[in-house]
Amino acid sequence: MSEPVPNETQATAPAAVPATETTAPAPTTDAGGEGEGAPAGPSKNELKKRAKEAEKAKKAAERAAREEAEKKQREAKEAEDHAKQNYGKLPLHQSQERNGQNRLKFADLNEKSVGQRVIFRARLHNMRPQGAKIVFLSFRQQTLTLQGVLVVSGDKDEHQVSKQMLKYATLIPTETIVLVEGVIKSAEVKSCTIQNYEVGIQKIFTAVEVGDLPFSVDDAARPESDFQRMETEDVQFARVALPTRLDNRVMDLRTPTNQAIFRVQSAVCNLFRNYLDSQGFLEIHSPKLQGAATESGASVFKVSYFNGTAFLAQSPQLAKQMAIAGDFERVYEIGPVFRAEDSNTHRHMTEFTGLDLEMAIEEHYHEVLETLDSMLLNIFKGLKEKFSNEIEVIRKQFPCEEFLFLEKTLVLPFKEGMKMLREAGATDSEGNPIGEMDDMSTENEKFLGRLVREKYKTDYFILDKFPLAIRPFYTMPDPTDPTLSNSYDFFMRGEEILSGAQRIHDPAFLAERMKAAGIEPASMSGYLDAFKLGAPPHGGGGIGLERVVMLFLKLGNIRRASLFPRDPKRLNP
Repeated sequence: MSEPVPNETQATAPAAVPATETTAPAPTTDAGGEGEGAPAGPSKNELKKRAKEAEKAKKAAERAAREEAEKKQREAKEAEDHAKQNYGKLPLHQSQERNGQNRLKFADLNEKSVGQRVIFRARLHNMRPQGAKIVFLSFRQQTLTLQGVLVVSGDKDEHQVSKQMLKYATLIPTETIVLVEGVIKSAEVKSCTIQNYEVGIQKIFTAVEVGDLPFSVDDAARPESDFQRMETEDVQFARVALPTRLDNRVMDLRTPTNQAIFRVQSAVCNLFRNYLDSQGFLEIHSPKLQGAATESGASVFKVSYFNGTAFLAQSPQLAKQMAIAGDFERVYEIGPVFRAEDSNTHRHMTEFTGLDLEMAIEEHYHEVLETLDSMLLNIFKGLKEKFSNEIEVIRKQFPCEEFLFLEKTLVLPFKEGMKMLREAGATDSEGNPIGEMDDMSTENEKFLGRLVREKYKTDYFILDKFPLAIRPFYTMPDPTDPTLSNSYDFFMRGEEILSGAQRIHDPAFLAERMKAAGIEPASMSGYLDAFKLGAPPHGGGGIGLERVVMLFLKLGNIRRASLFPRDPKRLNP
């Protein structure tokens, strides 16, 4: 059997020989000449072109490899952070070692601080990145803020700040507690309360980080003038309402205003205590659980007490008087007071702090009035002299007229005050002209305050000789006019801040007054028995701490002067 003969189209082509520098290209022939129909090889120009492209591709590959190597080298270098020891998150347990470091308090900064290396703990107030190599951070310690500057530095810097460190700083959440080390420098800073200095940051660590915030400290610290600007300028600010503040009171307390308010409140207590100590008073601590109401059963909180009922003390009134009967002569107390009054006003709370005093009388009940007056004047002067910075901080958010008081306090008889109101057109709740023996409403108290300020140039005055009918059962009547009493109220900016009187020290008369007030003497036998053992003539008064702070600073609402306010609608936080 013979092998098949391939046709022309099945002829196999000769194997291609790769061209080399020594291989000559096949000669070409003119069209129609000898060799017509044979495949032509690449031309000389084509071969040169191919060689150039191959060389170009080779160089590109080498360049890409070189760039990749450089990139890896650069990434490796960047990954090796020489500043990693200068920043980061501190461990949870930070109180196991003592290295004797002095921590800076911003209040201690002065000219001698410039150039010093310091370490301090503060909250991160805010942060402003400026490009890729610098960030400004504001740190806050209570009422003061200090600017910090973090700048990327070279590898050879002893206190290197790397890009990683800068990035870490920019990601720290606001309100985080940080530990910072750096050098104090002179500077002109407008965005912080400390405007002459800043800190060049060399180390920064987060001690306690925080999550989402209900509002910012800056928003909570805005004065009303900021919101008025929104009406005329292209600016937007978030208003933080008082209920939102009180629901998140811990956050609200961080504002410079609140930091200052509660320093003023603390100062009032200290000035009260120091003055009375200097006048021979003894500080006492009376029980807040009592077996009977001190004033009227309608305004007390009843609490279950084993198999019976007890009452939260409306004041230390009974204990103060019994201490006088116990020959303590002069006593005072700073403590909680409870009032079960459903009063949802700007000046009432169900629990507040009472500043109370009681003292024996030698000759005249005005000895008590004058002691109370001198004590309050000492407080007002002390606040102005020693806490002017705090008052200025508060006025930035709550601007008001300066609190005015006289060297010799104005003492008006109650009837004289009512006469001033009547002549100015004041009326009672039914719209009738006010009578000289009427109880004074809150509106008329404020009205009288404005009249007194205009006429006598004072925000602080005393009303004396109140009608007996509107005072507690233990109030001593006036000896010449039984419709009046030896009692008084003190006023600030037209609102009552202190109520006091001479007390009845005779047991028979006291029992008679109890019955007239609808109180069964047997229900207060422990109190009444103290006077059967003999008590000297005495008097005193009680002050609402929060109300004094609110009115001195003109905060507008007593809740702003209470750390965690309690009212008919609030028991938390």
